[in-house]
Amino acid sequence: MGWGYDQWAPYVPVAQKKANAVKHAAQLAKKQGRPPAPVKLEGRKIATTFWGQAWCKNLEAYSDYANRLPRGATYVRNGSVVDLLIKPRSIEAIVAGSETYKITISIDGLSKPTWKKIKQECSASIDSLLDLLAGRFSDGVMRRLTRQKEGLFPSPGEIKLKCSCPDYSYCCKHLAAVMYGVGARLDKQPELLFVLRDVDHQELVSQAVAEGNLDRELSGHDGTLAGEDLGAIFGIDLETAPTATPTTSSKANRKPARKPTSQLSVAKTPVAKKPATKRKPVRTKAVAKQPKAATKTRGKTSTAKPARRRIAG
Repeated sequence: MGWGYDQWAPYVPVAQKKANAVKHAAQLAKKQGRPPAPVKLEGRKIATTFWGQAWCKNLEAYSDYANRLPRGATYVRNGSVVDLLIKPRSIEAIVAGSETYKITISIDGLSKPTWKKIKQECSASIDSLLDLLAGRFSDGVMRRLTRQKEGLFPSPGEIKLKCSCPDYSYCCKHLAAVMYGVGARLDKQPELLFVLRDVDHQELVSQAVAEGNLDRELSGHDGTLAGEDLGAIFGIDLETAPTATPTTSSKANRKPARKPTSQLSVAKTPVAKKPATKRKPVRTKAVAKQPKAATKTRGKTSTAKPARRRIAG
Protein backbone atom coordinates (compact mmCIF):
# COMPACT_ATOMS: atom_id res chain seq x y z
CA MET A 1 0.00 0.00 0.00
CA GLY A 2 1.44 3.35 -1.00
CA TRP A 3 1.19 6.54 0.97
CA GLY A 4 -0.51 9.55 -0.60
CA TYR A 5 0.22 13.22 -0.10
CA ASP A 6 -2.59 13.49 2.48
CA GLN A 7 -1.28 10.64 4.59
CA TRP A 8 1.63 10.45 7.00
CA ALA A 9 4.22 7.70 6.84
CA PRO A 10 4.40 5.49 9.91
CA TYR A 11 6.65 6.87 12.64
CA VAL A 12 10.03 5.17 12.99
CA PRO A 13 12.13 5.98 16.08
CA VAL A 14 15.47 7.65 15.47
CA ALA A 15 17.32 4.74 17.08
CA GLN A 16 15.65 2.34 14.65
CA LYS A 17 16.57 4.52 11.67
CA LYS A 18 20.20 4.56 12.77
CA ALA A 19 20.16 0.78 13.34
CA ASN A 20 18.84 0.27 9.81
CA ALA A 21 21.60 2.48 8.39
CA VAL A 22 24.27 0.66 10.41
CA LYS A 23 22.99 -2.68 9.11
CA HIS A 24 23.05 -1.42 5.53
CA ALA A 25 26.59 -0.06 5.96
CA ALA A 26 27.77 -3.40 7.38
CA GLN A 27 26.33 -5.29 4.42
CA LEU A 28 27.95 -2.90 1.94
CA ALA A 29 31.33 -3.10 3.69
CA LYS A 30 31.16 -6.91 3.71
CA LYS A 31 30.59 -6.96 -0.05
CA GLN A 32 33.65 -4.72 -0.48
CA GLY A 33 35.74 -6.92 1.79
CA ARG A 34 36.42 -4.33 4.49
CA PRO A 35 35.13 -3.46 7.98
CA PRO A 36 32.59 -0.63 8.38
CA ALA A 37 34.12 2.80 9.00
CA PRO A 38 31.70 4.95 11.03
CA VAL A 39 32.64 8.45 12.18
CA LYS A 40 32.81 8.47 15.98
CA LEU A 41 33.63 11.69 17.81
CA GLU A 42 35.22 11.93 21.22
CA GLY A 43 33.33 14.76 22.88
CA ARG A 44 31.53 17.60 21.13
CA LYS A 45 34.41 18.80 18.98
CA ILE A 46 34.34 17.53 15.42
CA ALA A 47 38.11 17.86 15.00
CA THR A 48 40.88 18.41 17.55
CA THR A 49 44.13 18.23 15.56
CA PHE A 50 45.64 20.74 13.16
CA TRP A 51 44.69 18.70 10.09
CA GLY A 52 41.05 18.18 11.05
CA GLN A 53 40.49 21.73 12.24
CA ALA A 54 42.08 23.17 9.11
CA TRP A 55 39.75 21.08 6.94
CA CYS A 56 36.66 22.25 8.83
CA LYS A 57 37.73 25.91 8.75
CA ASN A 58 38.35 25.67 5.04
CA LEU A 59 34.92 24.07 4.61
CA GLU A 60 33.21 26.85 6.56
CA ALA A 61 34.86 29.49 4.36
CA TYR A 62 32.83 28.29 1.36
CA SER A 63 29.60 30.25 1.16
CA ASP A 64 27.93 27.49 -0.90
CA TYR A 65 27.85 25.25 2.16
CA ALA A 66 26.99 27.87 4.80
CA ASN A 67 23.24 27.19 5.06
CA ARG A 68 23.53 23.43 5.58
CA LEU A 69 26.68 23.22 7.71
CA PRO A 70 25.00 23.65 11.14
CA ARG A 71 22.60 20.74 10.49
CA GLY A 72 25.47 18.70 9.09
CA ALA A 73 27.49 19.30 12.27
CA THR A 74 24.56 18.00 14.34
CA TYR A 75 24.30 14.88 12.22
CA VAL A 76 27.99 14.02 12.50
CA ARG A 77 27.97 14.67 16.27
CA ASN A 78 25.10 12.26 16.92
CA GLY A 79 26.77 9.49 14.94
CA SER A 80 24.59 9.60 11.84
CA VAL A 81 27.57 9.11 9.50
CA VAL A 82 27.68 5.33 9.91
CA ASP A 83 30.23 4.69 7.17
CA LEU A 84 32.82 6.93 5.48
CA LEU A 85 35.42 5.77 2.99
CA ILE A 86 38.08 8.08 1.52
CA LYS A 87 39.53 6.97 -1.82
CA PRO A 88 41.65 8.68 -4.47
CA ARG A 89 39.51 11.53 -5.82
CA SER A 90 36.30 10.35 -4.11
CA ILE A 91 34.43 10.03 -0.82
CA GLU A 92 31.72 7.43 -0.24
CA ALA A 93 29.49 7.44 2.82
CA ILE A 94 26.26 6.13 4.39
CA VAL A 95 24.21 8.56 6.50
CA ALA A 96 21.28 7.75 8.74
CA GLY A 97 18.40 10.22 8.29
CA SER A 98 14.69 9.78 7.77
CA GLU A 99 15.94 6.88 5.67
CA THR A 100 19.35 5.44 4.87
CA TYR A 101 21.10 7.74 2.38
CA LYS A 102 24.04 7.05 0.15
CA ILE A 103 26.58 9.84 -0.40
CA THR A 104 29.07 10.12 -3.24
CA ILE A 105 31.50 13.06 -3.45
CA SER A 106 33.90 13.39 -6.37
CA ILE A 107 36.96 15.57 -5.94
CA ASP A 108 39.42 16.53 -8.66
CA GLY A 109 43.00 15.41 -8.29
CA LEU A 110 45.55 18.05 -7.35
CA SER A 111 46.94 19.79 -10.41
CA LYS A 112 50.57 19.04 -11.27
CA PRO A 113 51.70 22.71 -11.17
CA THR A 114 50.21 23.13 -7.66
CA TRP A 115 51.80 19.91 -6.40
CA LYS A 116 55.15 20.86 -7.90
CA LYS A 117 55.04 24.25 -6.21
CA ILE A 118 54.12 22.68 -2.88
CA LYS A 119 57.04 20.26 -3.06
CA GLN A 120 59.50 23.00 -3.92
CA GLU A 121 58.37 25.28 -1.11
CA CYS A 122 58.24 22.50 1.48
CA SER A 123 61.80 21.42 0.73
CA ALA A 124 63.21 24.95 0.69
CA SER A 125 63.87 25.60 4.39
CA ILE A 126 66.11 23.68 6.76
CA ASP A 127 63.35 23.06 9.33
CA SER A 128 61.00 21.62 6.72
CA LEU A 129 63.70 19.40 5.20
CA LEU A 130 64.75 17.87 8.50
CA ASP A 131 61.15 17.20 9.46
CA LEU A 132 60.46 15.58 6.10
CA LEU A 133 63.53 13.35 6.42
CA ALA A 134 62.35 12.30 9.87
CA GLY A 135 58.94 11.36 8.48
CA ARG A 136 56.98 14.12 10.14
CA PHE A 137 55.53 17.46 9.14
CA SER A 138 56.55 20.66 10.89
CA ASP A 139 54.08 23.48 11.47
CA GLY A 140 55.50 25.30 8.47
CA VAL A 141 54.97 22.35 6.16
CA MET A 142 51.49 21.67 7.50
CA ARG A 143 50.43 25.28 7.03
CA ARG A 144 51.77 25.18 3.51
CA LEU A 145 49.87 21.97 2.72
CA THR A 146 46.61 23.31 4.14
CA ARG A 147 46.79 26.76 2.59
CA GLN A 148 43.47 27.76 1.08
CA LYS A 149 43.41 27.73 -2.75
CA GLU A 150 47.14 26.86 -2.93
CA GLY A 151 47.29 23.78 -0.71
CA LEU A 152 45.80 20.29 -0.71
CA PHE A 153 42.25 21.34 0.16
CA PRO A 154 39.85 21.29 -2.79
CA SER A 155 37.95 24.40 -3.85
CA PRO A 156 34.15 24.28 -4.37
CA GLY A 157 34.66 24.12 -8.12
CA GLU A 158 36.69 20.90 -7.68
CA ILE A 159 33.93 19.15 -5.71
CA LYS A 160 30.87 17.36 -7.08
CA LEU A 161 28.27 16.34 -4.49
CA LYS A 162 25.59 13.66 -4.76
CA CYS A 163 23.13 12.39 -2.15
CA SER A 164 20.23 9.96 -2.53
CA CYS A 165 17.92 12.13 -0.40
CA PRO A 166 15.08 14.15 -2.01
CA ASP A 167 16.71 17.48 -1.08
CA TYR A 168 17.82 18.98 -4.40
CA SER A 169 19.93 21.76 -2.89
CA TYR A 170 23.60 21.91 -3.84
CA CYS A 171 24.69 20.76 -0.37
CA CYS A 172 22.11 19.00 1.82
CA LYS A 173 22.59 18.33 5.52
CA HIS A 174 23.69 14.76 4.82
CA LEU A 175 26.44 15.94 2.49
CA ALA A 176 27.48 18.58 5.04
CA ALA A 177 27.68 15.86 7.70
CA VAL A 178 29.99 13.81 5.49
CA MET A 179 32.22 16.80 4.73
CA TYR A 180 32.58 17.40 8.47
CA GLY A 181 33.18 13.68 8.90
CA VAL A 182 36.22 13.96 6.62
CA GLY A 183 37.68 16.51 9.04
CA ALA A 184 37.14 14.11 11.94
CA ARG A 185 38.75 11.28 9.97
CA LEU A 186 41.82 13.43 9.18
CA ASP A 187 42.32 13.81 12.92
CA LYS A 188 43.52 10.21 13.12
CA GLN A 189 44.62 9.62 9.52
CA PRO A 190 46.05 12.84 8.04
CA GLU A 191 47.67 10.87 5.21
CA LEU A 192 44.18 10.41 3.73
CA LEU A 193 44.31 14.00 2.52
CA PHE A 194 47.10 12.97 0.13
CA VAL A 195 45.04 9.93 -0.90
CA LEU A 196 42.01 12.10 -1.56
CA ARG A 197 43.94 14.49 -3.81
CA ASP A 198 45.71 11.56 -5.49
CA VAL A 199 49.31 12.56 -4.68
CA ASP A 200 52.12 10.67 -2.95
CA HIS A 201 53.44 12.36 0.21
CA GLN A 202 56.75 10.47 -0.19
CA GLU A 203 57.49 12.73 -3.14
CA LEU A 204 58.06 15.57 -0.69
CA VAL A 205 61.15 13.77 0.61
CA SER A 206 62.24 12.74 -2.89
CA GLN A 207 62.02 16.34 -4.03
CA ALA A 208 64.13 17.53 -1.12
CA VAL A 209 66.89 15.04 -1.86
CA ALA A 210 66.73 15.25 -5.66
CA GLU A 211 67.29 18.98 -5.80
CA GLY A 212 70.47 18.85 -3.72
CA ASN A 213 68.84 20.40 -0.67
CA LEU A 214 70.07 17.52 1.47
CA ASP A 215 73.72 18.09 0.57
CA ARG A 216 73.37 21.81 1.08
CA GLU A 217 71.79 21.50 4.50
CA LEU A 218 74.10 18.76 5.74
CA SER A 219 77.18 20.72 4.70
CA GLY A 220 76.05 23.54 7.00
CA HIS A 221 73.37 26.20 7.07
CA ASP A 222 74.86 29.69 6.55
CA GLY A 223 78.20 28.15 7.44
CA THR A 224 77.23 27.71 11.10
CA LEU A 225 75.84 24.19 11.36
CA ALA A 226 77.45 21.01 10.13
CA GLY A 227 75.50 17.83 9.41
CA GLU A 228 76.73 16.24 12.65
CA ASP A 229 75.46 19.22 14.67
CA LEU A 230 72.08 19.14 12.91
CA GLY A 231 71.59 15.50 13.82
CA ALA A 232 72.34 16.25 17.48
CA ILE A 233 70.08 19.30 17.62
CA PHE A 234 67.05 17.80 15.90
CA GLY A 235 67.48 14.22 17.11
CA ILE A 236 67.62 12.81 13.58
CA ASP A 237 69.89 10.08 12.23
CA LEU A 238 71.71 11.91 9.48
CA GLU A 239 74.07 10.30 6.99
CA THR A 240 77.36 11.23 8.63
CA ALA A 241 79.24 8.03 7.89
CA PRO A 242 82.42 9.78 6.59
CA THR A 243 82.75 11.69 9.86
CA ALA A 244 81.93 8.70 12.03
CA THR A 245 84.44 6.34 10.38
CA PRO A 246 87.65 8.13 11.50
CA THR A 247 86.44 8.32 15.10
CA THR A 248 85.64 4.62 15.21
CA SER A 249 88.93 3.72 13.55
CA SER A 250 90.91 5.90 15.95
CA LYS A 251 89.21 4.20 18.88
CA ALA A 252 89.95 0.85 17.35
CA ASN A 253 93.61 1.80 16.97
CA ARG A 254 93.85 2.86 20.57
CA LYS A 255 92.45 -0.36 21.95
CA PRO A 256 95.01 -2.66 20.25
CA ALA A 257 97.79 -0.36 21.50
CA ARG A 258 96.66 -0.92 25.07
CA LYS A 259 96.18 -4.66 24.72
CA PRO A 260 99.85 -5.53 23.86
CA THR A 261 101.10 -3.67 26.94
CA SER A 262 98.70 -5.52 29.20
CA GLN A 263 99.57 -8.84 27.53
CA LEU A 264 103.29 -8.26 27.95
CA SER A 265 102.99 -7.48 31.64
CA VAL A 266 100.91 -10.59 32.16
CA ALA A 267 103.41 -12.71 30.19
CA LYS A 268 106.36 -11.70 32.40
CA THR A 269 104.79 -13.11 35.54
CA PRO A 270 104.40 -16.71 34.31
CA VAL A 271 107.98 -16.70 32.88
CA ALA A 272 109.40 -15.87 36.31
CA LYS A 273 107.32 -18.54 38.00
CA LYS A 274 108.09 -21.41 35.59
CA PRO A 275 111.86 -21.65 36.33
CA ALA A 276 111.07 -21.65 40.05
CA THR A 277 108.71 -24.56 39.66
CA LYS A 278 111.27 -26.51 37.62
CA ARG A 279 114.10 -26.08 40.15
CA LYS A 280 112.10 -27.30 43.09
CA PRO A 281 111.46 -30.77 41.73
CA VAL A 282 115.22 -31.08 40.79
CA ARG A 283 116.29 -30.22 44.32
CA THR A 284 113.88 -32.67 45.85
CA LYS A 285 115.20 -35.45 43.55
CA ALA A 286 118.83 -34.69 44.41
CA VAL A 287 118.08 -34.72 48.11
CA ALA A 288 116.23 -37.96 47.72
CA LYS A 289 119.17 -39.70 45.94
CA GLN A 290 121.88 -38.64 48.43
CA PRO A 291 120.32 -40.36 51.42
CA LYS A 292 119.97 -43.58 49.40
CA ALA A 293 123.64 -43.51 48.32
CA ALA A 294 124.79 -42.69 51.86
CA THR A 295 122.93 -45.57 53.42
CA LYS A 296 124.32 -48.12 50.94
CA THR A 297 127.95 -47.21 50.57
CA ARG A 298 128.54 -44.12 52.70
CA GLY A 299 130.54 -42.36 50.05
CA LYS A 300 133.87 -43.48 48.51
CA THR A 301 134.60 -46.41 50.92
CA SER A 302 132.01 -48.58 49.22
CA THR A 303 133.40 -47.95 45.76
CA ALA A 304 137.09 -48.54 46.82
CA LYS A 305 136.55 -51.92 48.38
CA PRO A 306 135.66 -53.79 45.20
CA ALA A 307 138.77 -52.40 43.47
CA ARG A 308 141.16 -53.77 46.16
CA ARG A 309 139.60 -57.19 46.03
CA ARG A 310 140.27 -57.50 42.30
CA ILE A 311 143.96 -56.60 42.75
CA ALA A 312 144.38 -59.13 45.52
CA GLY A 313 142.88 -61.89 43.52
